[in-house]
Amino acid sequence: MSAVLHASQISRRLTGDVPVTLIDDVSLQIEAGEFVCIMGPSGSGKSSLLYLLGLLDVPDTGRIELAGQDTSGFGEDELADCRLRRLGYVFQFHFLLAEFTIRENVTLPMRRLALWDDAQCGRRADELLDRLGVLDQANKRPHQLSGGQRQRVAIARALANDPLVLLADEPTGNLDSASGANVRQILRDLTREMGKAVIAVTHDAQFAEAADRRVEIVDGRIHAPVG
Repeated sequence: MSAVLHASQISRRLTGDVPVTLIDDVSLQIEAGEFVCIMGPSGSGKSSLLYLLGLLDVPDTGRIELAGQDTSGFGEDELADCRLRRLGYVFQFHFLLAEFTIRENVTLPMRRLALWDDAQCGRRADELLDRLGVLDQANKRPHQLSGGQRQRVAIARALANDPLVLLADEPTGNLDSASGANVRQILRDLTREMGKAVIAVTHDAQFAEAADRRVEIVDGRIHAPVG
């Protein structure tokens, strides 16, 4: 395996009357084809760290390298392009757009990247939906699907532009146990079958059992590697 994402001594603080440290001097390396779970108590900084690793927020100090490229000097446009091309995101709530069909939702990132025509986007969307077991739902609207189905569609959308890293924030937090187990297995399979790096924030110890590595964060600092 080779390093696909490397955070080096990153910190993030909120200034104000009462300054708050979200992330404090964290270093973390993620390998291609690795499934990593970030765990910790409520308010420990799990999601803050994920947002930094996913370039949705910018550290005050330190640097983040993606595929060997230092992103610390990137402006907003460069960060947005990097997110679109190299990163995929899955959240606790699917955030599918109600006015579009399932297939159309999955094509949206591809249309933003503008590398393929409509027919190619549609074929790619169908391939991903088929892989995730929801191709038969392609012409429906999000409200017509179960919670587990919607989350599988959200994963398909996250994979649309073939990202290097998939980042998931409590991806099973809004699902029943059976649907959660299905999503956990899908994320596990992405590392084994597609070589994706997957970084997931979770409070669910059972979900984390599927990971190659578990990292515990406490008060914004990595407390100790687990497993």
